[in-house]
Amino acid sequence: MYQQPTKTTQEKEAIIAEFLKGDYSFRKFGSIHGVDFRTLYSWVAKFRGGSLKKENPNNPKQSEQRNENLPNDLKQLQEELRKSKLYNELLNTMIDIAEDQLKIDIRKKSGTKR
Repeated sequence: MYQQPTKTTQEKEAIIAEFLKGDYSFRKFGSIHGVDFRTLYSWVAKFRGGSLKKENPNNPKQSEQRNENLPNDLKQLQEELRKSKLYNELLNTMIDIAEDQLKIDIRKKSGTKR
């Protein structure tokens, strides 16, 4: 069985970056670079989920890198929360307007009898 030569981390990152910029399928792009499409898929999946290297929890340098990414994620989550709150407020306002115009109670009463 033919075993492909091992790629360095820099080569993997370059291949992944080029793949993400292009419009190729995994099979087509893998054949261009001499990498099995399943291997390419696993590289991209690992890259999207984090770094290509396994993180060692005892390595303080890697934990610092993870903490540097946290503010971007935190900002994104705060923005999503802000949008969700705004959407919730919009829906509640729409229900209030509908109740006033139609003279119908739309919200379920908490003390309803069964």
